[in-house]
Amino acid sequence: MLPVYKRVLLKLSGEALMGDKSFGFDTAIISQYAKDIKAITELGVQVAVVIGGGNIYRGMNEQETGIERAHGDYMGMLATVINGMALQAGLEKIGVYTRLQSAIKMEQIAEPYIRRRAIRHLQKGRVVIFGAGTGNPYFTTDTAGSLRAIEIGADVILKGTRVDGIYTADPEKDPKATRFDEITFSECLSKQLKVMDMTAFTLCMENKLPIIVFNMNEPGNLTRVVTGDKVGTLVK
Repeated sequence: MLPVYKRVLLKLSGEALMGDKSFGFDTAIISQYAKDIKAITELGVQVAVVIGGGNIYRGMNEQETGIERAHGDYMGMLATVINGMALQAGLEKIGVYTRLQSAIKMEQIAEPYIRRRAIRHLQKGRVVIFGAGTGNPYFTTDTAGSLRAIEIGADVILKGTRVDGIYTADPEKDPKATRFDEITFSECLSKQLKVMDMTAFTLCMENKLPIIVFNMNEPGNLTRVVTGDKVGTLVK
């Protein structure tokens, strides 16, 4: 099996790490993700990862919590670093060399994000995990994923979710929802399909960076995606 992509950015949601739990992360899920990532690095694919923080903290209603938006967003960024460390531990346990880079300086646990250094790590076959989002409040980890993918020259964003692609409606709520195999950026906009937040989506569209939305919880799907199988939905 030969990969069709040389360098990918894998975007994972923090909620996906919970598995069946209501908070934190499920070690079985992290172990599965680590094995799937290792499998594609062994094919020669260069892998960068951005993980959300929703399993630990997500921006809550300011009126309810009394925590202002910017402050809450920084808390969420720290949650993504915790998730990055968990995935890093899972990968290194099975012999995958990694680097965790943070957009917020925390030298004892992560390198600062430096674009050229990240690219060099990828060229050496290390998995680079980008933590702390963009380092700025008011931006989601979807936006961080799009931005980092463009900066490192990734061929594609692989958005690993718990559903197997983009549907006409929420398949968990509407049994009649149908899945798209392929769709254009403009069609997503006209149909008002929520693929990513608008900032992240616009970044990809303007830079002609394709997105594949697929079910990451199905073991082996990641390998199928990078070797060109029709898995999930391609946005181009």
